[in-house]
Amino acid sequence: MYLYIMTTLTLEVPASLEHDREDTLRFLAAKLYESGRLTLGQAAQIAGMKKWDFAEILSNYGVDYIQYTFEDVMADVKRITNH
Repeated sequence: MYLYIMTTLTLEVPASLEHDREDTLRFLAAKLYESGRLTLGQAAQIAGMKKWDFAEILSNYGVDYIQYTFEDVMADVKRITNH
């Protein structure tokens, strides 16, 4: 089990998001994971979930579990074919 050093960040959001607090936190965590700013474990912790449970809901926010870009694919092809 990994423990991450966290800090508190206060974020002002429209009042309409108050009743969807959990969903808002999950959305923000998913998007920060997608951008590479957080690891899966860190994002899960922000969302208040276990890592594997969080991984299962990523698609609800349009985020892929595996962050493998086209550039990553091309770099692997180049490495494998020695070109």
